[in-house]
Amino acid sequence: MISEALFGEQEKQIKKKAIEFVKSIPRTLILDMDAERVKYPKEFLKLAAKFDLLGLRFPKKYGGKGLGWTSEVVALEEIGVLGTALACLYSLVSIVGEAINVFGTEEQKEKYLKPTIEAKIATAEGLTEPRGGSDFFGATTYAKREGDYFVLRGKKRFIVGGEGADYFLVYAKTDPEAKPHNSMTAFLVERDKTVKVEHIYGLMGTRGGGTARISFNGTKVPIENVLGGEKNINRGADVFYQMMIPERMTSAAGALGMARAALHIAADYSTKRKAFNKPIKSFQAVSFKVAESITELDAARALVYETARAIDRGDDPSILRRLVSESKSFATDMAWKVVNHAMQIMGGIGYTDVYPIERLLRDTRLIMIWTGTNEIMKLIIQHEFYKELQVLKQKERDLEKDATNSDLEEEKVFE
Repeated sequence: MISEALFGEQEKQIKKKAIEFVKSIPRTLILDMDAERVKYPKEFLKLAAKFDLLGLRFPKKYGGKGLGWTSEVVALEEIGVLGTALACLYSLVSIVGEAINVFGTEEQKEKYLKPTIEAKIATAEGLTEPRGGSDFFGATTYAKREGDYFVLRGKKRFIVGGEGADYFLVYAKTDPEAKPHNSMTAFLVERDKTVKVEHIYGLMGTRGGGTARISFNGTKVPIENVLGGEKNINRGADVFYQMMIPERMTSAAGALGMARAALHIAADYSTKRKAFNKPIKSFQAVSFKVAESITELDAARALVYETARAIDRGDDPSILRRLVSESKSFATDMAWKVVNHAMQIMGGIGYTDVYPIERLLRDTRLIMIWTGTNEIMKLIIQHEFYKELQVLKQKERDLEKDATNSDLEEEKVFE
């Protein structure tokens, strides 16, 4: 594994604290969530706040630690070993907090960001709708202005944390006649009797995280709850694009922990389980899967951490879009592959609930879908690369000339 020598002192301290936090989580909570005896673990975030692990990236004046993305990735990798639901609930503070910290008014930061970091109130993000997921700008949730309020109507679904949320970050159409990118507004919507929260479907995995369908039935949202104030009406696209960083980076970081958990369980099993009077790790069919898993995990970790450093440095937005998309796609694909390797190493027992591999398999299947499918990530990656390529061609060596007959222009037929 990549050495902790690459960490600074802050990252080492965060890692130590996160390990202690993870060790303090009772196994009964994980089991009860997976069995849906617990639908929303209210005490989990309160405990994270006691360990001073919430809002790591946000200013100290709002209860954060003023650290960077590298520290958050460290924490999330550790929390990821607990599974997708708890890692996501932990991430919601970072995700919704990003929107408020970057775009919110001072009043919104005091009213919502600070108590969220203190775990006094809980939040969720209202993004996905029943009619579609990846087609964000095709949203049908609508907010109509009536004096000093907007009246919100519509439905959101697959909202992790929805059941326990006190308020929601919600995107809604406010100018349906405008071009899609200028038609939406982001709101901070408090839960009241007009907000219907329902647990109406079962999930293959990622259970117990309070995933809900949210219906807004004439919900009155005051102008001051437009994220960033009145000047940000119809500027929801700006918020959405910024939010792709925390949504996808938290998914990538959590995936590292889930893959690591499966790898450690399977590798340990391979030292104990014997076949033909030998530990199964002595067979290349097993040991090569372990080696491949280690390599994939280290490669994903290196990419995610370098992306975190690039965000902290403030690199060019186009480069960041590519790196963030690469991190999310590569790390979540890696986690799925490593968990499958772990189950194959363990054989039939890995398919039972004697070990947590089957739960990790169910959990990791989702992370290749949410916060933008990995197919969408690939669209972004190639799009940003082709833009970058045109710039690089003006700066770098003309590589096409490094061929014997590169001057035969009549052979370079493109149409």
